[in-house]
Amino acid sequence: MADPAVAEWLIEEGIGETRALLVEGERVLAAKVTWPGELGAGMRTTGRLSAKLKGTRRGVAQLEDGTEALVDHLPAQITEGQTLDLVITRAALAERGRLKRAQARVAGSDAPSLAPSMPEGRVVRRLPSGLWEEVWHAASSASLDFPSGAILVSVTPAMTVIDIDGVGTAREVALAAVPAIAQALAWFDLGGNIGIDFPTLADKQDRRAVDDALGTALADLPHERTAMNGFGFVQLVARLSGPSLLHRFAQHRLGMAARMALRRAEIAADAGAGRVLQLTVHPALRAKLKDAWLDELARRTGRELALAVDPGLAIEAANAQLLTA
Repeated sequence: MADPAVAEWLIEEGIGETRALLVEGERVLAAKVTWPGELGAGMRTTGRLSAKLKGTRRGVAQLEDGTEALVDHLPAQITEGQTLDLVITRAALAERGRLKRAQARVAGSDAPSLAPSMPEGRVVRRLPSGLWEEVWHAASSASLDFPSGAILVSVTPAMTVIDIDGVGTAREVALAAVPAIAQALAWFDLGGNIGIDFPTLADKQDRRAVDDALGTALADLPHERTAMNGFGFVQLVARLSGPSLLHRFAQHRLGMAARMALRRAEIAADAGAGRVLQLTVHPALRAKLKDAWLDELARRTGRELALAVDPGLAIEAANAQLLTA
């Protein structure tokens, strides 16, 4: 039996997505999500170099799945038209109004050593009760509370911005927000450029205290960051390997809600002996429920599936229950 005092990655292979939580006792330390068919960081693929960017060691490759990737650190002898063995260094990212291509390097001894998109861990039938829901709802609202306030996290094309609001002096609110900021980075799987907008602290000693607290809270996160400036702004840069939970909600909210609806249906099927599993969703969500997903739901639960729509339901509030007939 696993020691509950030791942090462990637990992995749930859901319908349409794989979920992972780093759990210590009953506390979630971090979360990750992958969707089937995604080329994630650390994965290998092949691609034909369609363009070599003049004056650089970069190019564009057409991958075997039909998408494109930016290839960095190209060896000098490689020419356009060659087929390359590649390792993905960052998954493709959908952002408002554009799609950022995946990034890759030629596989070989000088290719980066990358952790896989999904960490190694123990596969479980179901994650501990309530933990995934807690992370999911926090990511859906893009916010986390702390004792005297809350942080709001916004995904923009330029950077992810964390805004802080609370009750108390500027120093008190800033220091109280630090644990929530560290939690958001891990729960939401955030990376890349991150701006943290603390309350303005005029006193250098106060700014130094917040910098020190942030350094301690983020000691286990490989990153670089600036000292807080006179306006309370800190910029942090951490490795970005793919879409965060916030990116997924920002660009694929219906898809996230559809996958959660299927999970709720699976959990409902575990709870009783009814013959029919009824899943009620918002009409917009019904269109996102792929036939293959519904077939898989029926197979996993061993129940006859009945779908219903209710325009009065929120997108995120799908309901599942067992019926006797």
